[in-house]
This record gives sequence, structure tokens and C-alpha cells, in this order.
Amino acid sequence: MKQLTIFTPTFNRAYCLNNCYQSLKKQTNKDFVWLIVDDGSTDNTKDLVNLWIEENIIEIIYHFQANQGMHGAHNTAYEIIETELNVCIDSDDFMPEQAVEKIITTWNEYGNDKVSGIIGLDSHIDGKIIGSTLPTELECSTLFDLYYKYGVKGDKKLVYRSELTRLYPYPLFQGEKYVGLAYKYYMLDKDFKMILLNEILCCVEYLPDGSSLNMFNQYRRNPKGFSFYRKELMKLTFTNKSFKFRQAIHYVSSNLMLKNWRFLTDSPHKGLTTLAFPLGFLLFLYVTAKTRTA
Repeated sequence: MKQLTIFTPTFNRAYCLNNCYQSLKKQTNKDFVWLIVDDGSTDNTKDLVNLWIEENIIEIIYHFQANQGMHGAHNTAYEIIETELNVCIDSDDFMPEQAVEKIITTWNEYGNDKVSGIIGLDSHIDGKIIGSTLPTELECSTLFDLYYKYGVKGDKKLVYRSELTRLYPYPLFQGEKYVGLAYKYYMLDKDFKMILLNEILCCVEYLPDGSSLNMFNQYRRNPKGFSFYRKELMKLTFTNKSFKFRQAIHYVSSNLMLKNWRFLTDSPHKGLTTLAFPLGFLLFLYVTAKTRTA
């Protein structure tokens, strides 16, 4: 069995998926499976992937499902994956030629059951690192501490032990297609640190139809998912009041969109939520105005 699964959730992205495929063909270490979770595409994704499977250059698993959104595709991937490690590479991203080799070499040398995986770097397609590098004085850290204790900036690439990513599945809410992926990562932070690898593992291109560039619309269309996410982050014991207060602001805003007048009763921090109400109300008005359609 291969050691790593590279999984790619995709929805009508046949036009850009080839860049990812070409980069995987060039990997110096082929000890991986490419799992493509097709989240209800209506374009020629399936036909394209079948051609690549016939080429038989890398091992490819294709799975089609009805559209559930990014988090639903992640749930499916974690159910299918059988390898020790996994990493998500989005449909519009690609991996440098030695990325797999660096992941496997690092894990075989430093990996153990006391860590959840590896944190590496993302870069733009021109090779410029997104945000900042990882602290060189640290060997391991939680993802949360990297951002909120050590001041690391920008997206990072996360490689996880597959047995752990099956924990904390993302909830699916009827009529919605989004839950913050960091929910699972912060849940795993409660029990594990991650190995830090100051190497570029993924090159990222932010396309106009990417989820990161449509966040206001995501926020408006998926209030149950956002409310759940903020509520769970308020429960984290390793965070401070400032962090929890920010989550409470968003929690208030999402529940106003839901017209859920029980949100204060449901809140894990009723005092902070009460204090956050004015700012949450203003955020609700702002998002509503930004996403209003004629």
C-alpha cells in the first residue's frame, strides 16, 4: 500500500485540473495515490480523469457524489482514504516536483503517534511564499499556536495522519454547502502538535470561482454552517477571551441571518455573546449589504 493519499475535491474544475495532474506525474517519489472526489460536476471532469487513469502513470482513484460542498467532499475523502497520511491539494493548485518526497522523508524520520502530521508552506505560482515562513526555533506546534501565539501569516499546507482525520466529521446542513475546514484542525490541536517543515509543498492560484474569493456569499448562504463553526471555536479551552469574543461576533451575525432568537441560550459563552451583540449586529448589516442582489 502507498504511504500518502493526495486528495482533490473538485466541482466543475476540469479546465484547471490538468495543472495538478501534470505536477503529480513529475513527482520524484511516486509513493502516493491521487484521490479525486468529484462533488457533482456537470462538466467533462469524469471523462478527463478516465483518460488519465488509462495513461497509468500514477495511481488514481475517482469518486463521484452528489454536490455537498467542500466540507462534504472532505468527509467523503477521509472515509475512502486507506493510506497512513493524506494531504489536500485543491483543483486549481499543484505540487513542486519534490513535495511528496519531502513529506515522506520528513514523516519517516520524525513522525510518530504523538503528532498529528506535518505543516508545510504554500506559495504563489511564482514561488513566492504565502504569508510567512514557520518559526525555525520550533520543531513542532499546533496550528492554532502558529497563528495566534507565534504570529505566522498566510495559508499553510497540512499533512495529517489519516486515522485522525476520520475524527470530527463535518456536519452537513440541509440547503447549505459550507462549514469551515479549520474546525477539524482545531479539534485535533486539542491533543496533538504537528511537525514543522519549512518547505513549499503546494503552489496556489486563487481563481475567481474559488471559495476563498467568495467568502461574503458563502457567509450569507451558509449561516447554519458558520454558526456551528463559531460556536465550536468558542468552546476551545486553549484560546483566550479575545479570540472567543471574535467568534461570538460572527456567531451573533450568523444567527441573526438564521432568525434564531435562541442563540444566546445556545451559546457556550453567554456573557461574551451578550457583549458581542452590537458588533455582531453591525456585521450582520454589513454582510447583508455586501451580498444584496437586485
